[in-house]
Amino acid sequence: MTNPREGDPSEGVFETLLIAAGEPIELSSHLARLGASTEELYDEALPGGLADDAAERSRGLDLGRLKIVIAPGSGGLRQTLAVEEIDPRDHFPAWEQGAALHSVECEGGLGRHKWADRRRLPSLPEAALPLLVDRGQVLEASRANVFALVDGTLVTPAADGRILPGIARAGVLAAVAELGVTVAERSLSRDELLGAQEVFLTGSIRGVEPARSLDGTALPRPGDLGRQLGDALRRSWLGAPVAPR
Repeated sequence: MTNPREGDPSEGVFETLLIAAGEPIELSSHLARLGASTEELYDEALPGGLADDAAERSRGLDLGRLKIVIAPGSGGLRQTLAVEEIDPRDHFPAWEQGAALHSVECEGGLGRHKWADRRRLPSLPEAALPLLVDRGQVLEASRANVFALVDGTLVTPAADGRILPGIARAGVLAAVAELGVTVAERSLSRDELLGAQEVFLTGSIRGVEPARSLDGTALPRPGDLGRQLGDALRRSWLGAPVAPR
């Protein structure tokens, strides 16, 4: 049965991973999150050999994405893996390739599972990225978590069951702790985003991505903190800093 606050379990859940130099990045973390979803939703573990299959499908691809979909079938859970190249400009993108956010109401959010059923997301112009808002509280973008530097504190919405606890989000939270910057996981309003010193998104393909605008209003250009966290996340993933742009 479809949960109106989340997705249709019959369509399954999925993960999207970065592939770099033929390797799936953060594979164990993604499979752990995916496995937690299948255990809770279907009372089944992930299909055996999935990690090996993911590694095999990633070989030979210099920069791309791997999508893993797990859905119920007549004989148990079935898996679908697909890979594709990505534009290098979309990986830790510069300001010009940053997100143009468009706020949309999404009561209760999409939840902590990454549903293959994405029908709750609105249809927007290709250049606009949905920013999910629940009764005035910012939750997440449709493909990324949200961070804002507000009065010197880095704020991100709490993983309270309404948002996906992102792998890149966790990486940034670990990195920022080493910089001595105050972090708060709490409610974040649209007005706070508009008045923030920096706004950026985190996701497993784009890494740290600047947000250029919100509902047509320009947001500040990336500052030192966003650049430092982008460098730290890329070092964690790839062992190399972000190349100058």
